[in-house]
Amino acid sequence: MPIADPNEMDFSVAGAVARLQQDPAWVKEFAAAFGRPVNARDLGYALASFVRSIVSGNSRVDRYLDGDNAALSATEVRGLRVFRGAGLCTTCHKGGNFTDEAFHNTGVAWVPDKSPAGGRLTDRGRAGVTNRSEDEGAFRTPTLREISRTAPYMHDGSLPTLEAVVDFYEPGGRANPNLDPDLMPLLLTAADKAALVAFLKALDGGSR
Repeated sequence: MPIADPNEMDFSVAGAVARLQQDPAWVKEFAAAFGRPVNARDLGYALASFVRSIVSGNSRVDRYLDGDNAALSATEVRGLRVFRGAGLCTTCHKGGNFTDEAFHNTGVAWVPDKSPAGGRLTDRGRAGVTNRSEDEGAFRTPTLREISRTAPYMHDGSLPTLEAVVDFYEPGGRANPNLDPDLMPLLLTAADKAALVAFLKALDGGSR
């Protein structure tokens, strides 16, 4: 479904199958895996199998939290303290998956302008599904595992680096009528920001 969803890949399954059928390498791979030409059903099976293979564990952060004090550098340990403290990151990024699985308005979809409203939303976020005013501009909290490998960031890819993400949250996100009340200015030093980014990169792991 993400292939055809206009808010995701905005393509068509038939079009994806046609492209794969034109690529000799994929034709060979599908024949080896399924014993038949590329088709929509097998494309679904292949994608589902790929998603099941995406696992993340045994990161250096995991090892540190399990008692290996040498797993993180001094800078990364400082970043962990910022993450849990002044950075307010655990407000939303909590638990083993570093997400509360909830929806929050951080202002990322808000574009300030000179209109009476002071700006406009470029994406309604969760409200596009619920039609509830309190969900306007709210998006699900993503996991932070493997975060250094998944740039660009935010739902729209508008922030190119982790440094840009930290800078976005420094003033408390982007002010708008539905900004999550838990967001507030962070007052981090340059060293705090660098340490926080270093800690986030240490969340990269692999299969156990």
